[in-house]
Amino acid sequence: MFPSVLIVDDEPSILQSLGGLLSDEGFEILTASNGYEALKLIETASPDIVLLDIWMPGIDGIETLKEIKAASPHIPVVIITGHGTIETAVNATKIGAFDFIEKPLSIDKVIVAIHNALNFRRLEEENRYLKKKTLKKSSIDGASPAVVALKQQIASAAPTDAWILISGENGTGKEMVARTIHTLSPRGEHPFVDINCAAIPETYLESELFGHEKGAFEAATTKSVGKIELANKGTLFLDEISNMAPATQAKLVRVLQEQKFQRLGSSRTVSVNVRVIAATHKDLELEIREGRFRQDLFFLLNVIPIEVPPLRDRKEDIPVLAAIFLEQHARQNNTEPKQLSEDALNLLCDYAWPGNVRELKNLLERLTIMLHKKTIEAGDLPRPYNPEKTPPALPVAELFSPIDLKQARTRFEEAYIRFILQQNDADITRTALAIGVDKGYLRKKIKKMKL
Repeated sequence: MFPSVLIVDDEPSILQSLGGLLSDEGFEILTASNGYEALKLIETASPDIVLLDIWMPGIDGIETLKEIKAASPHIPVVIITGHGTIETAVNATKIGAFDFIEKPLSIDKVIVAIHNALNFRRLEEENRYLKKKTLKKSSIDGASPAVVALKQQIASAAPTDAWILISGENGTGKEMVARTIHTLSPRGEHPFVDINCAAIPETYLESELFGHEKGAFEAATTKSVGKIELANKGTLFLDEISNMAPATQAKLVRVLQEQKFQRLGSSRTVSVNVRVIAATHKDLELEIREGRFRQDLFFLLNVIPIEVPPLRDRKEDIPVLAAIFLEQHARQNNTEPKQLSEDALNLLCDYAWPGNVRELKNLLERLTIMLHKKTIEAGDLPRPYNPEKTPPALPVAELFSPIDLKQARTRFEEAYIRFILQQNDADITRTALAIGVDKGYLRKKIKKMKL
């Protein structure tokens, strides 16, 4: 299918000659002798591009351009005129004209302008598609009252430039909320840069935020641009802000207020324009009272507070979320989506979900991979999702065989870890939490035990 070009000019000779030349180049040609005809054709035929004369009787080119951009903003318009001035060109560009060509027309210039405009339209359409896809990927699924209220908060906050503090338990989807706000905001075409303050050691966090010059410290073998600078014109997402050390918090307050900073090892001031969204699973007011979080940073970030509800407060959404996750996992593994039986779904709806949406997603992924049948029954759910499942027995007899105390201690520790692991369906995070050890230590023990 060839691109369609609408030529709008009150001179019949231009319509005939330009239309003939462009038709020979493979374009489908539509013509209008005034602005009214053009607007009707755009409504009925939806051309791919418009070549629009400025000086016409009745509604002139500028007014026609305004109407086109109001009704069909994605159709590119190239202005053609024999009375061009810089002021007219600037005015047309401000209204939304893609290009401006003076008469007498050069067919080569016209064709180049058409191809450029069509390429630009194609890129815009791709960007809109990707933005829509990104928005769908980061959308908050569910229709419970808690989620409806959350979506309303997001819709109100996104179009503004106000800073936002997102609170909620681990696994509720705080980063997803931040990405949705960014995508819906005027900054959506610019970078979304996230930094997990809990995952980066304190000694490197300043470098991650502000960047550094080569030689600024022993490990700085090359120049590095910081996350704040990378987020210029876009959004900086500070995840788990409560884990930031007080000294770094103090520096961040000044930088965020002034939107200016210096890379480590540099005397040059860098200016930025960033919107800040922060997130935490902790009670920051309690952290302030106990001296672990700066009050001025809290007030700076907490312009619009948004709380993401835990899954136990939106259990009506579990069937919807479960269906989405099962579909996603099936697509990733090139299999047919599994179904949950009514009894299995009821058990999931009765569970407290301390790990929230993330825990639900991980459980269903595990069941998708491990079960070789289409329907997930209640009996397929492990503990603690199915409380009727009998916990594994602790091998007491083995512990009391004739061995020395050191061997007995080691044997008991290994048996205990194996027992709690089985209770938690081999989930290392929950097991480490249950027995009060670090996940890294538990992984080493499991590796040593050759589990």
